[in-house]
Amino acid sequence: MIDQMLEHNRRFVESKEYEKYATSKYPDKGLAIVTCMDTRLVELLPAALGIRNGDVKMIKNAGGTITNPFDSTVRSLLVAIYELGVNEVMIIGHTNCGVQGMDGDEMLDLMRKRGIDEDHISLMQHCGIDLKSWLHGFDDTESAVLETVDLVRNHPLVPKDIIVRGYIMDSVTGELNPIG
Repeated sequence: MIDQMLEHNRRFVESKEYEKYATSKYPDKGLAIVTCMDTRLVELLPAALGIRNGDVKMIKNAGGTITNPFDSTVRSLLVAIYELGVNEVMIIGHTNCGVQGMDGDEMLDLMRKRGIDEDHISLMQHCGIDLKSWLHGFDDTESAVLETVDLVRNHPLVPKDIIVRGYIMDSVTGELNPIG
């Protein structure tokens, strides 16, 4: 699959298809979106919100939530705010998220089945990493989004004038429902 994508890329560059996507690194709408990496949202979310290349900073991860106030998602938001002019943040969860109900023990079992050595798992745990908790999903999408909104709004490094709102998107229709 990667080789097919590389071939497509070569043709894309040769034919200068990239020209229609030219923009700056600054989001035209001053907006950052934290959302899930779900494949259903790749085209649906931008289409449903009417956003185009250059409009927003899109930060994606499993579940579209922030579980640690100093993780890479927060770092990306801080860069977007302080370096790139973002003044509004949308936290967008979605229906039928694969992270909802995800179980840390099951993930560890899957890792073992794929050949991850028990010594590596034990080493992580010995270093103070609670893998079961780290790999655990959330039970309720709305609660997970609300917790993330609260974390961003009250983060000590996020300015108080930043607007932070939470939503759940229907992963079939694209309908966006505000929460909180």
